[in-house]
Amino acid sequence: MKTKIILTMLSFAVLLACNTKENRSFVPGIYINNTSGNYSIADDTLNIQASDGNRFTIERKTGFNLIRDGKKGKREHETESWNAVLDKKTGVLRETQRGKALIFYPDSNMLMIGKRKYKKVN
Repeated sequence: MKTKIILTMLSFAVLLACNTKENRSFVPGIYINNTSGNYSIADDTLNIQASDGNRFTIERKTGFNLIRDGKKGKREHETESWNAVLDKKTGVLRETQRGKALIFYPDSNMLMIGKRKYKKVN
């Protein structure tokens, strides 16, 4: 139990150290993620744009192929629009509808949403 508390505190400290107020200038841009598994292949693109104050708009475009019986299916596409608010203390961008946390790592040109890593391309 004590170990879990210590690890949680260390994780939070790292989060604060990596995500400061300076992230606001890093946040806007295009981020990509490519994943594949036994059941699908997907390419994800996030286009993040600054709005008013600490608000951002995000357009997510996903192209994917489902894999059934070992065969890749036809390419399919989905588009989503998100709104998000940047926490100025932590630098975390929080999507407003589902509460997803977008965590930025400017030093490695990366964004994390859960376990999914996105690379900034511009």
